Amino acid sequence: MSEVIVLVDHVDGNVTKPTLELLTIARTLGEPSAVYFGSGEVPAVLAEYGAQKIYQLEDAVYSEYLVAPKAEALAKIVTDASAAAVLVVSGGEGKEIAARVALKTSSGLITDAVDVAVDGGDITTTQSVFAGGYTVKATVTQGVPVVAVKPNSTSPEAAAGAGAVEAVSVEVSEAAKGARIVSSSEKASSGRPELTEAAIVVSGGRGTGGDFSEVEALADSLGAAVGASRAAVDSGWYPHSFQVGQTGKTVSPQLYVANGISGAIQHRAGMQTSKTIVAVNKDDEAPIFELVDFGVVGDLKAVLPQATEEITKRKG
Repeated sequence: MSEVIVLVDHVDGNVTKPTLELLTIARTLGEPSAVYFGSGEVPAVLAEYGAQKIYQLEDAVYSEYLVAPKAEALAKIVTDASAAAVLVVSGGEGKEIAARVALKTSSGLITDAVDVAVDGGDITTTQSVFAGGYTVKATVTQGVPVVAVKPNSTSPEAAAGAGAVEAVSVEVSEAAKGARIVSSSEKASSGRPELTEAAIVVSGGRGTGGDFSEVEALADSLGAAVGASRAAVDSGWYPHSFQVGQTGKTVSPQLYVANGISGAIQHRAGMQTSKTIVAVNKDDEAPIFELVDFGVVGDLKAVLPQATEEITKRKG
């Protein structure tokens, strides 16, 4: 079977859940191989989720500079392995690396895929486009399919792989060293999951009136991430990094709870591929109700505390 290359997304060796999703998808397409940029011991979880081969690149150049060195190295691995496909996590860094690899290998690029499968011998992707108004199936017709897959597109399933580690050394060009990282600082932890990776997202909008305490309490009872609408962010009620929407982050969790959010197309574009959508809004004509699986007409300040109390009681 041909190799399907998965770019490992990790933080200090802690592999993210979307990477495990990619390995799960890769097993349906061919033989999964992981590319791990990092020194020390390779995380065992990569083999536990099906990686037959793990390419490890330990050179400090990959952490000292922005994405260009990683893209050069990944492109060389893809070419040398005659890979059947390349899968990356559809995030800021992942999509930039994917674009550079596609360019360097003269290959087609597909971003924000929600499904990848073999159809009639070709690798076919599914995307939700035009603010979720259409579902598109696409196939790369030139080179190696380079696909950026949205987090939560599938459930990660363990399946032991050989996990054979192969040390790789690539001579990075001077052109790739044009932007050096001069400092970095750890993001303050809220104890909640990362917004784009969370299985459950609880969001608040204009209806919160600037008080997100009920939204945060419900999120914490569910072990969920907190999101916000553009209206809430523009009003200064919540940081921009938590904005869900066309000009914010795109999420696709198993459960999305929208509270006090009218459902403007800008917001819907960032969350309507969620598996199950629940909305709480006191306006029974709010556009969000056209999209939801379950809707509650009521004041979120009255509804959410009751939901949080009941969830907490059942968990106890």
